[in-house]
Amino acid sequence: MDEFRIGLIGSGVLIFLVLIGVRVVYACALVGLLGLVSIVGWTGGAGNAGMIPYAKGTLYPLSVLPMFILIGFLAYHAGMTQSLFDAARKWFGWVPGGLAVATVFATAGFAAVSGASTATAAVFSRVAIPEMLKYGYSQRLAAGVVAAGGTLASLIPPSAILVIYAIIVEESIGRLLIAGFIPGIVSAIIYAGLIVFMASRNPELGPAVKGFTWNERMKSLPGTFPVLFVVFIIFFSMYTGTATPTEAGAIGSMVVFVMALWGGMKLNTLKGALLETARLTVMIFSLVWGVLIFVRFMGFAELPAAFAEWVVALPFPPVVTMICILMFYVILGMFMDAIGMLLLTLPVVYPAVIGLGYDPIWFGIVVVKMCEVCLITPPIGLNCYVVAGVRPDIPLQEVFKGIGPFFIADVITLGVFLAWPELITWLPDQMISRRT
Repeated sequence: MDEFRIGLIGSGVLIFLVLIGVRVVYACALVGLLGLVSIVGWTGGAGNAGMIPYAKGTLYPLSVLPMFILIGFLAYHAGMTQSLFDAARKWFGWVPGGLAVATVFATAGFAAVSGASTATAAVFSRVAIPEMLKYGYSQRLAAGVVAAGGTLASLIPPSAILVIYAIIVEESIGRLLIAGFIPGIVSAIIYAGLIVFMASRNPELGPAVKGFTWNERMKSLPGTFPVLFVVFIIFFSMYTGTATPTEAGAIGSMVVFVMALWGGMKLNTLKGALLETARLTVMIFSLVWGVLIFVRFMGFAELPAAFAEWVVALPFPPVVTMICILMFYVILGMFMDAIGMLLLTLPVVYPAVIGLGYDPIWFGIVVVKMCEVCLITPPIGLNCYVVAGVRPDIPLQEVFKGIGPFFIADVITLGVFLAWPELITWLPDQMISRRT
């Protein structure tokens, strides 16, 4: 049996294992190992698979992951969310659906220091949903906006999933993180615009909250300074080249740590943040190692190259082919988590996308946006389960119904990125020009 057929069989077995519930890391590692052994023999196959955890685990770029993860958990345990939401509520509450709009921008702000979608959804389920229900907001809108707003953490730096993409495709981590900034803001604005539109047509969905004075609004701003300062430090240091992404993450971690201590963080709370960081880091590293073993097998089978040639030869314009690829991600996202989906598909899809002439930075942001969509797509929709878990008074079915309009908003956002790719590429291109 030739290598190509072995690659096809291996890919089919992998998809089957994932669909029946085998964890992605185990499925990828097992299929990759057996595939390598069947192509180059036991010595060569086992040797290749065995080298990967050490060879890839010692890469300097991987060290950015625990730094960004630590920032998120420290910010979460330091309680930096209440002040963000309070300020957003006072500044945006007066528009139709104002509290929901405030939630979108508050989640975007917290996403800029957390980098974790589920953590953002969990925090604002406790902070924002009670406030919205208090003012008579629809349960569906309140739950949906928190679940959808949490996904902004996948785009707005620091983003762990963007780092994983960069490592898998061997792109610049700094450029990708910088590239996610404007698309994240665009996504938040489209969410907010949709909320205002829906609440204007149906005021009972989300009534405006008025009565805040300009003095109250100005007094709410100092509470947002810690978050804004951390965002500025990370963004400025990477944009100007003052620090590498790993160094920026370390600086951000130190700043958040000092702020958390200043805010009265206890030793047990710090211990919890460190343990959660360690657990998530180990999980992500294990995923990367397992997938890289499968990627090595795909390389020997020459399947990515063959798929790329087939895609490029299709008698369709590149944009039509890209839309088909994105629709494939929507379907796959119904059955897989974001990181697993990304790691599973990139080895095959990425060469094809590059063959179509698309920018790798642009595709990174678009595919991560698709991962955002899968975070709110039933039946997996992890953020929806988080909201329902934190708020047992809101049935899971109501949460899934609430995210329907935001799914449409995500489709609109992807259309914007397809029509104007400069929204993604402009900022990292500026960073390059400043360095040269």
